[in-house]
Amino acid sequence: MQQNYNRLTSITFEALKQIVGQDFISTDKEQLEKYGQDETEDFVFYADVVVKPQTTEQVSAIARLCYEHQIPLTTRGAGTGLSGGALPVKGGLLLSTEKLNRILDIDTRNLQATVEPGVINYVFQEEVKKLGLFYPPDPASWGSCSLGGNIAHSSGGPKAVKYGTTRDYVLNLEVVLANGDIIWTGANTLKYSTGYNLTHLMIGSEGTLGIVTKIVFKLIPLPKHDLLMLVPFKSAEKACEAVGATFRAGITPSAMEFMERDAIDWSIKYAGEVNFEIKQDWEALLLVEVDGNNLDVLMQDCETISGIMQEHECDEILFAEGAEQKNALWKIRRKVGEAVKSNSVYKEEDTVVKRAELPALLKGVKAIGRKYGFTSVCYGHAGDGNLHVNIIKGDLSDAAWENDLPQGITEIFQLCKSLGGTISGEHGIGLVQQHYLPLVFPDYQLTLLRNIKKAFDPKVILNPGKLLLDGII
Repeated sequence: MQQNYNRLTSITFEALKQIVGQDFISTDKEQLEKYGQDETEDFVFYADVVVKPQTTEQVSAIARLCYEHQIPLTTRGAGTGLSGGALPVKGGLLLSTEKLNRILDIDTRNLQATVEPGVINYVFQEEVKKLGLFYPPDPASWGSCSLGGNIAHSSGGPKAVKYGTTRDYVLNLEVVLANGDIIWTGANTLKYSTGYNLTHLMIGSEGTLGIVTKIVFKLIPLPKHDLLMLVPFKSAEKACEAVGATFRAGITPSAMEFMERDAIDWSIKYAGEVNFEIKQDWEALLLVEVDGNNLDVLMQDCETISGIMQEHECDEILFAEGAEQKNALWKIRRKVGEAVKSNSVYKEEDTVVKRAELPALLKGVKAIGRKYGFTSVCYGHAGDGNLHVNIIKGDLSDAAWENDLPQGITEIFQLCKSLGGTISGEHGIGLVQQHYLPLVFPDYQLTLLRNIKKAFDPKVILNPGKLLLDGII
């Protein structure tokens, strides 16, 4: 059913001024445009107003105001999302968490930290490293993405293969509900079996159930050493096969990233020169990292990995020498997404399958591309079976792009499901993937999800138009 929403009035504008002050409210068109887009294709949606609260109490008052007046309320972090999850598609009020950007406490005795959602991932990582601690989740956009956005999508990154995703490090959340009530979802303990786990329900909910205002993270000791290998292959499928073989041999790398040839070339062109040769017959690269506290053990792991790679017909392996070369190699991987976006109109699909099925997924994606006339640039977290498929418009006509491509994407997702996977590993569903959800969820399960939404947000004001949770298909 269609929801009816109200626009902001002079009365609600005045109330917002009383809550946060004039300096933290904007209706300027340039600002509305800036906050009405993210890294998802070329979408722009205009809110009526952008508001930047600085405290939980202000967030609570804003939510209560929107709830009372039936005003859409969309929460936005740093704007690095890739599924349109924070776009204000219904207008209304856009709440930016950028001023909620304090690291409130780093508890070295209990290996915990309490932060606000606007803290940038990289900033947080660097602060805990100074104390010999480690927060592993590191999305490619770690230099600009916010921890609140990471919570919204349970973001992963290269280190997820060994250490897990954002979900594995959240102990407790302070959340403002749709009506302005403030709750803590759990406890600051390593175990929790006290009723339903609302913490895990909030993680990955993309701002549709509540507004996160504080996060309590678990931390771990910082590993003392890491070694990085760049492994080239003349066959992309052989590279994918080597991934599963590594884990079956008992080795768990701290990162295992896949890049096919176009991804490598585009990223190098975008990010700058590299100090090693890229041979013409290379089809793909694996970037493999191991970390830990015993350097001898890590060297032995690298020897084992090298043997496995050679069994899968790799070319000569490059071992990174020193921090500078490691950073250069990681820069290539982290810049792939930006490089693709700078080259072409594209759509990015965040596919994920069981690790050993990665070769079949890659082969199937290429076959579907040939069927529908599109090319794709593939890269991703191979150790997790998480392949980012960037579909390039290239020479496709506008009609084929708009009318035929959705069926091609449907077939990619059906392939994922047939391989025991699903349609998003870390980018979320948001706006652009929601119409594919019925491929993986039956109607009664979608109804269950909508009933959860209704319990938390009976007026459907929180991030409406996303995840099919408002019942609009």
